[in-house]
Amino acid sequence: MTNWQAIAERISAASGRAFAPGRPQPIGGGCINQAVVLGAGEQRVFVKLNSADLLAMFEAEAAGLAEMAATNSIRVPVPICTGRIGQQAFIAMEHIDLGGARGDTAAAGRQLAAMHRTTRERFGWDRDNTIGSTPQPNAERDDWVAFWAEQRLGFQLGLAARNGYRGRLQQRGERLRQGLAGLLDHAPSASLLHGDLWGGNLGYAEGGQPVIFDPACYYGDREADLAMTELFGGFGGQFRAAYEEAWPLAPGYPVRKRLYNLYHILNHLNLFGGGYLRQAETMIDQLLSELG
Repeated sequence: MTNWQAIAERISAASGRAFAPGRPQPIGGGCINQAVVLGAGEQRVFVKLNSADLLAMFEAEAAGLAEMAATNSIRVPVPICTGRIGQQAFIAMEHIDLGGARGDTAAAGRQLAAMHRTTRERFGWDRDNTIGSTPQPNAERDDWVAFWAEQRLGFQLGLAARNGYRGRLQQRGERLRQGLAGLLDHAPSASLLHGDLWGGNLGYAEGGQPVIFDPACYYGDREADLAMTELFGGFGGQFRAAYEEAWPLAPGYPVRKRLYNLYHILNHLNLFGGGYLRQAETMIDQLLSELG
């Protein structure tokens, strides 16, 4: 049984104003966490819950939201607090009504480009997080090729091997890992990335204002975010055109897009099973053909 009053007291302490939870309103659509809206009127707060041992996942999410919010570029829900109450961990954040029937996709493209202008010297982040429910290691590296080879492609291939996907996937995947320098030769900056930017993590507030949420943040090639916007349905031509008008992409993006999206297909293989194996193997073969 969730102790809503205890969570409300944590929200009150973090926000500096009294907060009454009211009757929790369950929110559907997620497959990892329980989600509810607490409070009423202008005091509504969005809360996600999971088991107590997953507090670090919520702490990383709050840190990612705060990092993106600090860029003053594209809107994100502002985190309020995280914590552990009994056997449950939680994250509380600003509630944004995403009921807008139509959204400004061009604004989303321009604002994402503005967020990507926030850069660091090194690739990765100062904490690990998750991509879906999969651990995502973010130990910082000076070299983007090494970062992608080890902490993205290599990590997912290792998980796949432990999940029983060996043989051809591993052999061809290792060849690709060894040849990454031939595909990633465009010297990207280490931009702040959302990290899990598929269509389900973009919504629109009243007036069509874009909102992104459920991040898996780190600093890396901005094209990794752009690639995922084209993976599951896409964000539309206006989004892409507005992004490129704000910050054009380097030649060779279509090939790198396939490489970056391979990470997410491998993650889906590890999360959801063999239905993604053929797609992953096909993408690896296409990338190896680019290397000659």
